[in-house]
Amino acid sequence: METLLPFLPAFAIAYGILLVGASSPGPAVAMLMGLSLSQGRNASLIACIGIATGSSTLNLLTILGVGLILSQAAWAMMALKLIGSAYLAYLAYGAFRRAAHPPEIAAQTMPRQTTSALFAKGYLLQVTNPKAIAFWLAIAAVGATENAPLWVIALFVCSMWVISFVCHGAWALALSAAPVRAAYHRARRYIEGALGAFFAFAAFKLATSRS
Repeated sequence: METLLPFLPAFAIAYGILLVGASSPGPAVAMLMGLSLSQGRNASLIACIGIATGSSTLNLLTILGVGLILSQAAWAMMALKLIGSAYLAYLAYGAFRRAAHPPEIAAQTMPRQTTSALFAKGYLLQVTNPKAIAFWLAIAAVGATENAPLWVIALFVCSMWVISFVCHGAWALALSAAPVRAAYHRARRYIEGALGAFFAFAAFKLATSRS
């Protein structure tokens, strides 16, 4: 049986990209902030399950799509790496721009909803977000599951779900506390600067990788 060891370096890169990306501010943060304020932590955590499940959907679709592309053209991986690195560079630019001029993120106001509605809100937010789709294409360009057996792919998808849920869940729990929200707004400039540096480094590594 094939071991996991050969896949670990690419796994680590993909994990790092998702960890930083899922932790960075965006539409999900505004939604989770609104849910935490209006309906409490449990409601926002249910939405986090939907967001993580939406991430897994995009993860599977990109894995299947990349596999199909690679089976048709040998040069496709290089093209995908260039596209992925270009998108990460774009994320770096956006983060540096927000660090210079931090925009205000306001909580979304929303009525009370059922468990299924909260799950659907998080899921649909993720799968219909063009930026999330492009982000997962960038992760797919790392090639973490290239030529991997089914059990490695399943492990990758499940572990990425956990990372997505933990990152968004941390936002949900933290933003329910007023002192944390205030501290977050004060530190946004530094958070965005750190994100920009990471995305720039990830773009360089992806563009110059040999695999």
